[in-house]
Amino acid sequence: MENLEGLEGLMQQAPEFIMAYGLKALAALVIFIIGKYFAGVAKRLTDKVLSSRKVDQTVVSFVANLAWAIVFVFTIIATLGQIGVQTASLVAVIGAAGLAVGLALQGSLSNFASGVLMVLFRPCRVGDFVEAAGVAGVVDEITIFSTKLRTGDNKLIIAPNSAIMNGTITNYSALEKRRIDLVIGVSYASDIAKTKKVIAEVLDNNAFVLKDPGYTIGLAELADSSINFVVRPWVSTGDYWPARFEVLEQIKNALDAADIEIPFPQMDLHVKELAATK
Repeated sequence: MENLEGLEGLMQQAPEFIMAYGLKALAALVIFIIGKYFAGVAKRLTDKVLSSRKVDQTVVSFVANLAWAIVFVFTIIATLGQIGVQTASLVAVIGAAGLAVGLALQGSLSNFASGVLMVLFRPCRVGDFVEAAGVAGVVDEITIFSTKLRTGDNKLIIAPNSAIMNGTITNYSALEKRRIDLVIGVSYASDIAKTKKVIAEVLDNNAFVLKDPGYTIGLAELADSSINFVVRPWVSTGDYWPARFEVLEQIKNALDAADIEIPFPQMDLHVKELAATK
């Protein structure tokens, strides 16, 4: 009888229990959904405001992601508070566990710090072609913890920020002009002055080659099978690859037209006959 009475009491209290805690759970779910929505709004709004003020896209992307993370963290805290978790105690626990979490996530914290440094010092920006962390590609996005690079054959590479900042960064897009370094080999029978004149005419008539600074043509090496000239014209950074391809093709055609041979590696073999011994 006592068990039946206890069960009956629980059944009577069930609606009140469901109403109390069910409403809290529902409210917590609503807070989470709304908070997550506003985190996205904060990200989009930050992106829009900074972009309208002509802020560098690297900074825009980083700050927008940071705004999303901050709003989302507050959403989690508010959600836990709604379902009865003491947020003050939660903050205290988080603070007490901060050292342990910091040690466990030191790699992620290092990536975050590196991301901040990349935004502050800007060794590379969105749209730059760089070589860093052992890969080369165009910077698509710099996030809180990683940098997205798009390679020339359209592969996406995600590199940790710390790997980029702790290594050497070669930024091919940072300056307006780049020099093309070519080595052109011709045969030893070729006239040096004529060869230099033919190459100079190609550079003078090429639309990509800049007049300032001037180009360099010099005899660099007396190699085994050829005499090698260094050819160093300057071009705009954005024109580097099309200019390199075009200049090489035009030099080859001009040397052929001038009957100047570009030799292939060869070796002269001399056979000496010895008199037969008796």
